[in-house]
Amino acid sequence: MKKLFVLISILALNQAKAQIDPVKYPTYTNVDDALKSGKTIYSMSFRDKGLFNLPPEIKKLDALFFLNIMGNKLEKMDDEIFSLKELEILNLNENSIKFIPDEIGNLTKLTSFSINLNSLTSINPNLAKLQSLKVIHLDANSLNVFPEALMKIPTLEEINLQGNQISFIADDLDEIKNLKSLNLSGNQINDLGNLKFPKDIKYLELQQNAIAKLPENLFHSKNLEFLNVSNNNIQEISPKIKGLKNVVSMNLANNNLKDLPTEIKHLKNLKTLILTGNPMTKNKIEELKTLLPQAQIYF
Repeated sequence: MKKLFVLISILALNQAKAQIDPVKYPTYTNVDDALKSGKTIYSMSFRDKGLFNLPPEIKKLDALFFLNIMGNKLEKMDDEIFSLKELEILNLNENSIKFIPDEIGNLTKLTSFSINLNSLTSINPNLAKLQSLKVIHLDANSLNVFPEALMKIPTLEEINLQGNQISFIADDLDEIKNLKSLNLSGNQINDLGNLKFPKDIKYLELQQNAIAKLPENLFHSKNLEFLNVSNNNIQEISPKIKGLKNVVSMNLANNNLKDLPTEIKHLKNLKTLILTGNPMTKNKIEELKTLLPQAQIYF
């Protein structure tokens, strides 16, 4: 499982690098070299250098907008980080960080913050001051509730919280008005209650939890395209599933489904339906094939 999260961390870093022109903004890996260059430095990477602390001189690079400290041995976020007021992309994956200090609120230009595979048990409320934040990755920590601070950042478009110990999510998730992608897979969620989803949600991953029932509000998500609720304890799907008019892929594998409502025929954009590991008869599968002639059904 840890290897999986390492791979995800690498992919996230590659996505961040894709936003940087390597000619215009070369990435330095040594502070001394950066300072000697006589140039304005915008991008630094200390990836996999075995650091326990950042070099204090980094605070002189006050134009940095990209900083990668992935794969080191930091137990805390050094004060020097918070002096870098131009930071937009910060990667702290694969360290041993136990908490996020109050000073995180100083980094008001952050648009992407990744702190996967650390030792966080809670999220500092000051994170809510990052009102430019679009992407946050908190995978593979030890969080047991959905961070309330995230509810106060309407600019967020992508939230990854997979592989934590989350069992509770406040109903007002729809306060994150711009949210398009949410990953809560591999947690301890068994009841989603009356959870309200943002109207623009497109990607929703809830696999590997203990969910028994999908909330009615989910079926109001007209812009949802990809839904993964595999490996849960779902026994039935509401006829209101017809509200997911734009869903393209739906993974319902490894639940306790014996049937699906006939209203599923209204999902004209559905191309992939995964039903493996459910106690469905061949007759039910054949009925579904008739209802969804345009979809590839796996069973």
